[in-house]
Amino acid sequence: MKRTEGFFLFFILLLFSVGVTMVFDTTSADVIDAASTMRTDYALLRQLLFALIGVLLAGGVFLIGHDLFLRMSGKLLLFFSLLLVLVFVPGIGQKVNGANRWIRILGASLQPSEFVRVILPAFFIYEVGHIGGIDRFSSFCKIMAKMALPMGLILIEPDNGTVAILLATLVALFFLMRINAKFWALPLTLLVLAGGAAASQMPHVSDRIQIYLHPELDLRGKGHQPYQAKIAAGSGGIWGKGLGESLQKMHYLPEAHNDYIAAIFAEEFGFVGMALLALLYSAIAFLGYRLALSAPSYEGAILTAILTFLIVLQAFLNLGVVSGLLPSKGTNLPFFSQGGSSLWANLLAVSLILSAQRSPSGTLAITPHK
Repeated sequence: MKRTEGFFLFFILLLFSVGVTMVFDTTSADVIDAASTMRTDYALLRQLLFALIGVLLAGGVFLIGHDLFLRMSGKLLLFFSLLLVLVFVPGIGQKVNGANRWIRILGASLQPSEFVRVILPAFFIYEVGHIGGIDRFSSFCKIMAKMALPMGLILIEPDNGTVAILLATLVALFFLMRINAKFWALPLTLLVLAGGAAASQMPHVSDRIQIYLHPELDLRGKGHQPYQAKIAAGSGGIWGKGLGESLQKMHYLPEAHNDYIAAIFAEEFGFVGMALLALLYSAIAFLGYRLALSAPSYEGAILTAILTFLIVLQAFLNLGVVSGLLPSKGTNLPFFSQGGSSLWANLLAVSLILSAQRSPSGTLAITPHK
């Protein structure tokens, strides 16, 4: 499987290389257009620094191994739950666009919920193995109760998109681990219905749905970004305008280097470029699941499969938002968009996937469940 691991890393590096080029492309144009005194390569250097820190973090996790990470998942989940509380503390938490999702540390922003996406499924895998499987509803409820705190904190930030990703990830995990559907199907359905009813009463949710259906109703406000993204993607045509030739990045599409960077990529490289981008993520999905099938331990296989699912799900959601097929969720394009927390969390996932290919410790009591 060394060759599969090599291709897996190669495609991720290729994605990051193209992404960091697009970050430089979009941000440097923004600096020039705004006549700013900031260096045109500031965002590029910042993203490369994020990548260096992320590689060091991922390397450390790879060295300790996925077994130890699974054992530490409970403490890590508790630690990041504390950080999720700190996002609401004035002076520490940072409120952006009406949401408390970041904490400020030494002049840099950190989004704890990005790491929870990786830690939460790892915690579930470990808990199930620790008790030797789930054969009673009470056992299932005890594990879910422990995961309710961080998910609840993320929900009230508010960050409905991340909660939706976590729920989708957990459902996929239930299927992978063959958790009896009678334990989770009905409660999850009721939770989704209750959450949907509560969310419908939240002004920002109803506004987002309305803008999703009719972005032209608020072109000077919340509808501006998705509307301009459609213009950017559509104007690229089949082959695109060419690298650096985007017009939408010149202040027409705000924050183009983050969630909507794929729109600028579509404008400059067209349908062909977007097809190749989708193909890259498809290759990562294929190789990730192939690694899962060859993992030497059951827990390693499950961890590899679910983290691959998480990476690809984020890509699907981001590209769906950019294309106008899905409402805005604030999800970065993995290894492509600018951002430190997202890149670090995804590199953490990659290190765990690769670590799971090493020989098993045999200390977890996880076995396939029927």
